[in-house]
Amino acid sequence: MSSPGINGDPKPPCLPRNGLVKLPGQPNGLGTASITKGTPAAKNRPCQPPPPPTLPPPSLAAPLPRAALAGGLCPPGGFPLGGPASAPVPGPPAERPPLATDEKILNGLFWYFSACEKCVLAQVCKAWRRVLYQPKFWAGLTPVLHAKELYNVLPGGEKEFMNLQGFAARGFEGFCLVGVSDLDICEFIDNYALSKKGVKAMSLKRSTITDAGLEVMLEQMQGVVRLELSGCNDFTEAGLWSSLSARITSLSVSDCINVADDAIAAISQLLPNLAELSLQAYHVTDTALAYFTARQGHSTHTLRLLSCWEITNHGVVNVVHSLPNLTALSLSGCSKVTDDGVELVAENLRKLRSLDLSWCPRITDMALEYVACDLHRLEELVLDRCVRITDTGLSYLSTMSSLRSLYLRWCCQVQDFGLKHLLAMRSLRLLSLAGCPLLTTTGLSGLVQLQDLEELELTNCPGATPELFKYFSQHLPRCLVIE
Repeated sequence: MSSPGINGDPKPPCLPRNGLVKLPGQPNGLGTASITKGTPAAKNRPCQPPPPPTLPPPSLAAPLPRAALAGGLCPPGGFPLGGPASAPVPGPPAERPPLATDEKILNGLFWYFSACEKCVLAQVCKAWRRVLYQPKFWAGLTPVLHAKELYNVLPGGEKEFMNLQGFAARGFEGFCLVGVSDLDICEFIDNYALSKKGVKAMSLKRSTITDAGLEVMLEQMQGVVRLELSGCNDFTEAGLWSSLSARITSLSVSDCINVADDAIAAISQLLPNLAELSLQAYHVTDTALAYFTARQGHSTHTLRLLSCWEITNHGVVNVVHSLPNLTALSLSGCSKVTDDGVELVAENLRKLRSLDLSWCPRITDMALEYVACDLHRLEELVLDRCVRITDTGLSYLSTMSSLRSLYLRWCCQVQDFGLKHLLAMRSLRLLSLAGCPLLTTTGLSGLVQLQDLEELELTNCPGATPELFKYFSQHLPRCLVIE
C-alpha cells in the first residue's frame, strides 16, 4: 500500500535501479532525486520528498526514466503510461569487455605464439592465464623438469615439493624428468593428482633411478604407455624384467650402461603390443635381435638401432625375419652393416617409408641401387656421413618417385654432376647437403628447378655464398633455405 504524499496524492513505491533508489516525479513537474543504495538514511524507510528550496526549477526537470515506467512505476495519476498492454522496453546493451581481456579475441591471438612465449604471456594477468591454460594450446608439448626445480626452499631451510596444479590445468600427457632419484619420482607421483591415470608418457634422463624405483613408477602410473630411459646407469636388466608392463607400446632406451642382450629378451617377452622400439646399446649382439616374437612381428612398425656397434648383417637377417611389417628402420651407427645387409632390408621390408643408414661407413653406391629397385614406397632416406656415396649412387635414387626427404650431410664425394640427377626428383620436399665440400655455387644454383622444394639445408657448404642465398630467395620464395 502506498503512503500519502504531498497534497494527499498517493506516493508510488521506490524501486532500486542500478544501485540507486529512484524517487518519482512530483505533480508540480519538479525533477527527481536519488540516494545511494545502502546508506543508513535510505535503508528500510519510505522515500521522503526533498525540501522544495533545494529542487531545480521546472525548466530543468528530468523526465521519468522509460525503464522505470515499463517496470510498473506509476505516474502521479496512478496508472502506468501506455496502458497494461505496453511491451517492455529493453535496457541498455551490455558493455563489451576491453580487447585486452576479450576471451574470444585472445583464443585466436595466442595461436601465433611459441610455447616459450606462451609461458611468459600467462604471467601477464589472470584473464590471459585463464585463456592460455587451456589444453589446446599445449598439445604435443612435454614439460622438462630438472631435479633442482622440483622443490621450493622454505624460510626455515626445509624443502617443499613444487605445486603442479598449473601443469594439470594445461593437460600435459607427458613429462621429462632430468637428474631425479627414486625419492623424487615418488614425490612426483604423490603430488601430481593426474600421475596415476592422466600421464601417458614418461622420460627419465641422466637419472639415478634403480630397479626398485622403476618398478614403483610403472606400477603406480597405470596410464604410461610410452617410456624413455636415457643415461640411467643404476637400473639393470633385472629391473626391466620386474617392471615392464604389457600396456607399453613405445620404448626408448639409450646410453644405459647395463643394457645388453638380456634386456632385449625382457622387451620381447613382456611387451607384446610394442609398436615402436628405439635402442642405443653398445653391447647388443645379433643374437638378441632373434628374440622378437610373432606377436611383435604384427604390432611393431618402428625399429631404431642406434650405434649398436656389434650388429652385423646376420643381425639384419634376424630383424627382417622377426619384424616383417616395419615401416621405419634405422641402422644409424651400425658400422658393421654392409651393402649385403641393405639388400636384405630392401628385398624383405617392402613396406618401409623411412630408412636411416647414416654413419654406416661401409655403405656404397651398390646399396642405393638395391634401395631404388625394391623400396618403391620409401619417402625418407638418411645417408649422413656415408662417405662412399658418389654421384653414381644419386643417379640410382633419381628414379624414386615417392622420395620426399633426402639427407646427404657430409657425403664428401658428392659433386655437381650428382646434383643434376636430383633435379628430376619432383617429389622432393626436403634436401640436406650440409657439409658437402665439393659442391660449387654453379651446381647448387641449378636447384631452383625444384620448385616444390620446401626446405634446403646448406650449412657448412663452401659453395653456398651470400649471392647464392639471394638468388634462392628470388627463385625459390616458398623454400626455407638454411644457411
